[in-house]
Amino acid sequence: MVPTELVEKEFWRLVSTIEEDVTVEYGADIASKEFGSGFPVRGGRFRVKQEDEEYLDCGWNLNNMPVMEASVLAHITADICGMKLPWLYVGMCFSSFCWHIEDHWSYSINYLHWGEPKTWYGAPGYAAEQLEEVMKKLAPELFIAQPDLLHQLVTIMNPNTLMAHGVPIYRTNQCAGEFVITFPRAYHSGFNQGFNFAEAVNFCTVDWLPLGRQCVEHYRSLNRYCVFSHDEMICKMASKAADLDVVLASSVQKDLAFMIDEEKNLREAVRQMGVVESEKIDLEILADDERQCVKCKTTCFTSAVYCACSPGTLVCLHHVDALCSCPTYKYKLGYRYTLDDLYPMMNAVKLRAESYDNWASEVIDALKTTASKKGLSCLRKLVEESELKKFPDNDLLRHLQAVVQDAEKCAALAQQLLNGKRHTRFRWGGGKSQNQITVAELRSFVKQLQSLPCSIGQTPQLKDLLSRVEEFQARSQKLLGAEMPRASELQQLLDSSFQFDLELPLGSLRERLEQARWLEEQQQACQIPGTLTIEVMRRLIDLGVGLAPHTTVEKAMAKLQELLTLSEHWDDICKGLLKARPRRDLDTLTAALREVENVPAYLPSVESLKDAVQRAQEWLQKVETLQTGPRVPVLDTLVELVSHGRAIPVHLGPLPRLEALVGEVHAWTECATSTFLTPNSPYTLLEVLCPRCDVGSSSLKRKMRKIKDQSALAGKKKYPKPDGLLELEKALTESKDTATAMATLGEARLREMEALHNMRVSNENRMLLREEQTDWKVCVCQGAPMAPMIQCELCRACFHTGCITTPKHGSIVWLCPQCHRSKKPPLEKILPLLASLQRLRVRLPEGDALRYLIERTVSWQHRSQHMLSSGDLKLAQERVGSSQLYNRWQATTGPLSDTCNVSQSVGATSFSLSHEWDNRTTYVQSPFSPGRNCIPLNSLSAELDELLMEAQLLQVSLPEVHELYHSLVAQPSTLTPERSTIPTGSGREKTPCKQQGTEWNTTRSEVVSCLLKKERSECTDKKLKRRHDGAEGRMKKASAPRKKRVKSLPSKDLCSRDQCLEMRDSDSLCSFTSESEDDNAVCPADECMEPEGDEVDWVQCDGSCNRWFHQVCVGVSAETAEKEDYVCAHCNEGIEATLK
Repeated sequence: MVPTELVEKEFWRLVSTIEEDVTVEYGADIASKEFGSGFPVRGGRFRVKQEDEEYLDCGWNLNNMPVMEASVLAHITADICGMKLPWLYVGMCFSSFCWHIEDHWSYSINYLHWGEPKTWYGAPGYAAEQLEEVMKKLAPELFIAQPDLLHQLVTIMNPNTLMAHGVPIYRTNQCAGEFVITFPRAYHSGFNQGFNFAEAVNFCTVDWLPLGRQCVEHYRSLNRYCVFSHDEMICKMASKAADLDVVLASSVQKDLAFMIDEEKNLREAVRQMGVVESEKIDLEILADDERQCVKCKTTCFTSAVYCACSPGTLVCLHHVDALCSCPTYKYKLGYRYTLDDLYPMMNAVKLRAESYDNWASEVIDALKTTASKKGLSCLRKLVEESELKKFPDNDLLRHLQAVVQDAEKCAALAQQLLNGKRHTRFRWGGGKSQNQITVAELRSFVKQLQSLPCSIGQTPQLKDLLSRVEEFQARSQKLLGAEMPRASELQQLLDSSFQFDLELPLGSLRERLEQARWLEEQQQACQIPGTLTIEVMRRLIDLGVGLAPHTTVEKAMAKLQELLTLSEHWDDICKGLLKARPRRDLDTLTAALREVENVPAYLPSVESLKDAVQRAQEWLQKVETLQTGPRVPVLDTLVELVSHGRAIPVHLGPLPRLEALVGEVHAWTECATSTFLTPNSPYTLLEVLCPRCDVGSSSLKRKMRKIKDQSALAGKKKYPKPDGLLELEKALTESKDTATAMATLGEARLREMEALHNMRVSNENRMLLREEQTDWKVCVCQGAPMAPMIQCELCRACFHTGCITTPKHGSIVWLCPQCHRSKKPPLEKILPLLASLQRLRVRLPEGDALRYLIERTVSWQHRSQHMLSSGDLKLAQERVGSSQLYNRWQATTGPLSDTCNVSQSVGATSFSLSHEWDNRTTYVQSPFSPGRNCIPLNSLSAELDELLMEAQLLQVSLPEVHELYHSLVAQPSTLTPERSTIPTGSGREKTPCKQQGTEWNTTRSEVVSCLLKKERSECTDKKLKRRHDGAEGRMKKASAPRKKRVKSLPSKDLCSRDQCLEMRDSDSLCSFTSESEDDNAVCPADECMEPEGDEVDWVQCDGSCNRWFHQVCVGVSAETAEKEDYVCAHCNEGIEATLK
């Protein structure tokens, strides 16, 4: 690297040598507004990096410095390149800038961004005229031709020459990242040591104002133009006097007073010259070159003189005689402000400036040390006034702030000493606090308070502090002389020392306090065994080891150690009993508790052992209550009981039997699930067995999601149950007996039938009026109707065959994914589940639902058989034929696609429709695909419509369903008194439906009736009444179930004693006739009283036998039989044996 001194020497050699020519280039005065700045600029053309954002508003950013609050140039609205907007400089080696001063003698600041150093030469502002005189003396011919030569940046002279003539010159090397500041009227020059990049701008502070006005006068003498109007800038600042800094306001007031006085004299001189006409004009709206004096080039603002003979020409009041040759009376004076306008402006600035002067006088008076000192609050107000009025941060303000700060510190320390509050309390290990002072320091502090320029109110009170410290020392000596003082007295004495905040000999007091506290804590713990744990004893022993030696402490330590050893021994024994495998019986644990009661300590393991014994006793009591209670236990109760029993660390005898019983219930549930539910079914067993609570579209959407996710989730995804099902399940669980559960399910059935009926009617009406419904959405995809489509027999909704699984061609009934909920097993597969449920002797919601499903199925069978045997079905078939069954979506293409492998049918078989039945459909034709033929609702009676709808709701396969549909869809000519035959699902030989249904019913209905009678507790039969409102057939609420108490018990509701015993002992289905008479009804009580008469009351056992007893023989009143369950003595013995 070339030394800067060598480059400097070579530069001046080349300047002084005439024979050698060296050409360099200098990129000077480049406008940053046009080419960009080297500093970050908000809203500029270059994006600012995140790490440079802090420089956007920095005061050292040259784009911000000229317009900062303290800069006078901020009051100039125009953007002046070079002054308010930075200029860029790209230099090379030997490129130079000649001797010059800044425009308007302003400050300048130059920042070298990067590159080689820049060498500067400068002369102080006070030596400016001396430098000019030397240059004029050395080169007079240049200044004669151009008086403002030094303002043209073309004059270079060796600084050694200037220094030789007595001009003070200073030099510096500016390196990259450094600032160089030039002061007002300070001549400077320099050159670049190499390739570099710099940026410079001007700024003006308050001290520049007088120099600025001198500069304007100097420019006027040289006939040099001004960059801006100095008077205009002063007037703008005066118009905002309230916002000016007080120092700036003071300078503006002085400058404005000079301007007004000069303006007053000049206007008077012009008036005496004969210029009498005047007018007010806004000179600031003119461009600067349009309002310059033709003589001195000064920019006019406050006033100017012009003549009509030369438009656009004006002169300042100093050069009126240079305007033109016209008489002066033809001249006109243009003014911006009248003198009356200027005086209020000056007064406003004066008031702003004088506020600081008044404040400064008050500060000086307050800081004088006299006998009558002002208070600290007075000095605070002066500081607050300076902040509010934005007074300058000068030496006076800083001195005031320092005095206030010292006084506040002294006042805070004095108040702390008086209040007795310390910064840091003592440590147990002793040691001096950093904030404690000695008595000698306290005396010195009082002297400091007396020397403050202001008064502190706490000074008199501090004198009393020394006397109280002496009193404290006397009390300390007295307590230390006692054998073992109380901890409260020692603590009170130590607490009183906190108010002093002084360094006092407190070590002995702290040591004795620790001993006293330990002894009191040990005695208190031993007096209350409930709080004396092993951890407390260990902690006390650990603390006692660290205490200073003392006889009383050592005796207490020995007693505590003995008790700790005994407690640990029994704690280990109790933990071992709780963790023993196999678990210990209740008697062993009780014996251990009796022995450990004599230990005077609190052991958590003993409490755990007590808790385990108590829980075991409570659990056994619950089991005994459940065993001897009259009601059949609910599954949730057994599960909760087993769960609680497993958590008790005691051997419980009945627990294995209860676990086995719960396991049998779960096995039954799994068997029922496999019987009813299809693989990967989205429904639960209870959802299938109960009447539907989700009639609508939510279940369908859930099922379709389930079908789509089967391959990905393998059936593991859980879907939430509908709210209605949750409420129904809760009601079944909380029901007291089977009769209440049956009533709840009956109400759910009514809601199901009514909701589904409304849905069917709504879907039918939509299809019939589809031409008027342009926004009709169908199918699971919620798309518009389009071929091919198919219609659900149950809900009557329409579906695209491409969106769902379609049946094989030939099946008579098709159910949508929402309506097809289970396998629909035959009744023969369901009855064994009911028989096995009776043997479990546990109630669960699924069991109640299964019972109700079978009751509902049997009820439906009776109604369907009555319909088949009566003539109503024939009339309905004739109405169906006469009303012309219609194809829902008649298509132009062939039959339905046979690509689906899943077919749905009514019950367990499928039917095929004859072509004649299809050809009879001459209803409205549609341009959609051939759909599933559905029996129209308007052709069915309300009773038959309800019968067919409930047939599809039953989750059981019944032959009566096939017979009904076959009878309805068969041709009228084929309906004969002998029932038409139907094909079976297994392809067996066809048999007459009536004969087949009759033979089946002779055995199955009786078995079902027997099983259901065993399950009834408060009623023998549950009948639901229905009533139809017009053609809609809306169903009403069912009647209440009959009570368990019956009059003149009918023969078909009672089984003989042998039949009931046979049914109880057999695992297979039982069958027996319904031909017994009332005379054969036998009360199975051991000592039957054989009551007579028509008013004999009966009660049925709710146990496993379900036998009927005379109420008087078993001692049950009529009211008890209606409200509570009854379990006979024989069933009670069986339950007790099961629980044991």
